Amino acid sequence: MIFAHGYGCDQQMWRLVAPAFEDRFNVVTFDHVGAGGSDLSFYNRQRYSSIDAYADDIVDIGRELDFNDAIIVGHSVSAMIGALASIKAPEMFSSVVMVGPSPRYINDGSYIGGFEREDIDELLASLAENHIAWSNAMAPTIMGNSDRPELASELADSFCRMDPEIARTFARVTFTSDNRADLPKVTAQVLVLQCRDDIIASENVGRYVADAIPHAQFVMLDATGHCPNLSAPQAVISAIKGFV
Repeated sequence: MIFAHGYGCDQQMWRLVAPAFEDRFNVVTFDHVGAGGSDLSFYNRQRYSSIDAYADDIVDIGRELDFNDAIIVGHSVSAMIGALASIKAPEMFSSVVMVGPSPRYINDGSYIGGFEREDIDELLASLAENHIAWSNAMAPTIMGNSDRPELASELADSFCRMDPEIARTFARVTFTSDNRADLPKVTAQVLVLQCRDDIIASENVGRYVADAIPHAQFVMLDATGHCPNLSAPQAVISAIKGFV
């Protein structure tokens, strides 16, 4: 079972969830190139201008560790990265768990991703202007759970540790991606985990993902915000255990 973290985070974001599965699975956590403790010398802006490259990295990890019928658990943008990895190597991944997924953040006709193009342009411009200020402002909104400010502080600290240039590029890749056409290609069994009051990926988006994937089920967690792996780890653990 491999756990993939979301934008601006690292493998430590799974520390409250991943250990619960070590009795049944060989558990793997890692940092995407450009995040956490990864070797920044391997980061190439051109290569990582698409989330496909991050999916290729996961397949490479799977080949190195000889994955077979593995489960990939992806949070936020890594939900789509995990989906792409499963399409690239269906023999490698039998199941995908998507935590707060969105195949497209920008509204498009009848599809409501939650943001207008102008909203995303403004978000990216703000990030480019002042990475630290953006991190401190956005973390509480993304995390939710305003009664637990320590959670937002942890997320903000994680955002702030990311190299500003890599953060800008990964943000553009994340928030301008469109993977709706990829969803019907996923042959793995899929679990979509959704939170209430998720400003990044709303319930209607989560249901869209589950409806578009042939073998998917949707579970509404007893949790709020976009990061239940930190705010409600037991709910995440319980839902995944019920799936696997």
